[in-house]
Amino acid sequence: MDRKRTAEFAGSVALGAWAAFAVLALVVAGRHGTPLAPDRTLLAWSLRHRTDVAVAAARGITATGTGVVPYALVVAVGLVVGRTRRQRLVAALLGAGCLALGQTVRLGVMELVARPRPPQADWQTSASGYSFPSGHTTTAALAAGLVVLAIWTRAPRGRGPWCAAVACWGLAVGATRVFLGVHWCTDVLGGWLFAAGWLGFCACLAARWVPDAWARDGVPERPVAAP
Repeated sequence: MDRKRTAEFAGSVALGAWAAFAVLALVVAGRHGTPLAPDRTLLAWSLRHRTDVAVAAARGITATGTGVVPYALVVAVGLVVGRTRRQRLVAALLGAGCLALGQTVRLGVMELVARPRPPQADWQTSASGYSFPSGHTTTAALAAGLVVLAIWTRAPRGRGPWCAAVACWGLAVGATRVFLGVHWCTDVLGGWLFAAGWLGFCACLAARWVPDAWARDGVPERPVAAP
């Protein structure tokens, strides 16, 4: 792996995602929380298509986007993909740290924008705090991104279906927040953009600053004796 190219690519992803996020945040803040046309359209669609089965399924999916589940996924995949004890420990700690710090920064942005949620009469699950960016969406997207990065790095064969499944879970959590009426669709889009930016930022830092010795298989190189 070319660490310099990886860092440059990850940094470009972070800049692009955060630039888009900043524009969206400015639009949302400038409207003082007033929903955009797509926000109203998708909420109205959700209200027309809610069945008992669909709501129950959405509640089950949305519950996996917070609490212990995202951290358990990140730590578990870190422990699995590492080839040595050191690699497993480093991967688990870096993943959990990336997720925790990302949530902290997201909370600060949420308090700064202070966007109200959709009308409580339309809610189909409990929620608290401000609306932008969506916390469940951001957390699930961060966890899914970290898992996909780990699988893509360490599983040369059969990784496509696994990565697709994890990505679909991350996207599904965000979709349920709109379907259940506790977020506008632009809150969810903001969560996805923020997560992409944060993942790119963390990947850039890891590629530049994580020592090569932490990424090796743990087998010390023996010096070659001079002839």
